[in-house]
Amino acid sequence: MSWVASERYRVRQAPAGLALVQELINTRAISDYAPDLLADRETAERWLAGAAGEWTRIHGLGSPDCTLSPSDPRALRDLRESFERLLTTPPPAPDTDPAPGAAPRPVLAPGTAPRPVRGVTVRLAPDEQGQVQLLPVGRGRGWLESALWSETLLAQRAGTWPRLKICRNGECGSAFYDTSRNNSGVWHDVRICGNAVNLRASRQRKRIRTAAEETPLSPARRPGRPGA
Repeated sequence: MSWVASERYRVRQAPAGLALVQELINTRAISDYAPDLLADRETAERWLAGAAGEWTRIHGLGSPDCTLSPSDPRALRDLRESFERLLTTPPPAPDTDPAPGAAPRPVLAPGTAPRPVRGVTVRLAPDEQGQVQLLPVGRGRGWLESALWSETLLAQRAGTWPRLKICRNGECGSAFYDTSRNNSGVWHDVRICGNAVNLRASRQRKRIRTAAEETPLSPARRPGRPGA
């Protein structure tokens, strides 16, 4: 088994179970390159069975029931959007003068608003070494939501969450894991998306310069002799 959605975009994989979050985001369609894997019930069930199988293989657990209802694909697409927004929302800015006992104010990206997410259920159980694990419960969509939020919590606690990013190229938008030393990556592949964006920006600047050079000056702005 493998992370089918992410592998089709040849992105750097997130470690261990965090790859499940990355996999959900990469089910989205990108231009004419690849279709949406959550477009319908049959396709979504096939993807979920593969993703759940890979996740349970990593954790040494049994695969869940991946049956979906007719309305689940739409709900999963909404869930995918919630994770996309979560990854693109900047962290809260430090509050320099917080009120005593007040929680820090959340900072959202311009034009965004928090979307309600229903609560999920997890099970706590020790493994063979006595380490407590967060185990997803349920079936189908419920199992996936439980597994996704469990992995998000664990990644945030481990400090790996900030390295899961969405490619800044608007025509791509794939989720990738940043392995740079200072966590400064913004493209899933600099040679593909980075160069493409820079080339478009360069062409745009050239068109603007050309248009400015070809625009005739008005009489009031034409150079003339002093005092003329």
